Amino acid sequence: MATNTSKPIATTLPERVLVVEDDAILGLSIEQALEDAGVRHVEICPTSELALDALRREQPDAIVLDVHLADRDDGWAIAELVKTLGPDSPRIIFSTGMPGDIPEEIAALGSVLTKPYDADTLIDLLRQPERVGIISRLRGKLL
Repeated sequence: MATNTSKPIATTLPERVLVVEDDAILGLSIEQALEDAGVRHVEICPTSELALDALRREQPDAIVLDVHLADRDDGWAIAELVKTLGPDSPRIIFSTGMPGDIPEEIAALGSVLTKPYDADTLIDLLRQPERVGIISRLRGKLL
């Protein structure tokens, strides 16, 4: 009898999701899809400044991050800041119409969804175990 050695797919969603999106209709659509799927708290921030304020108040479990915001064209700077919080930092999902604009080393900090995407794709991605980066894999081998 064969045994399954692959990681199980998570069945639960994060409780708190920060959506950094300057397109109001898309932001509300994402919020509704997350709430319908069972996310308990969704906060939408249309600017980098509001997103940073939200992060100072409370750390979310995941961030859906538009990389081209009205106030900044490098929304990934938020991802760089978030990852400095260490191993318990929020999961990052980049949301962009131009994935090639994200520097490769920044894209490696999370997952990338290319707009337009179906809300079910986002929900499925949030249910999957977070992929393990090279540093985490190396740390796991050394300990």
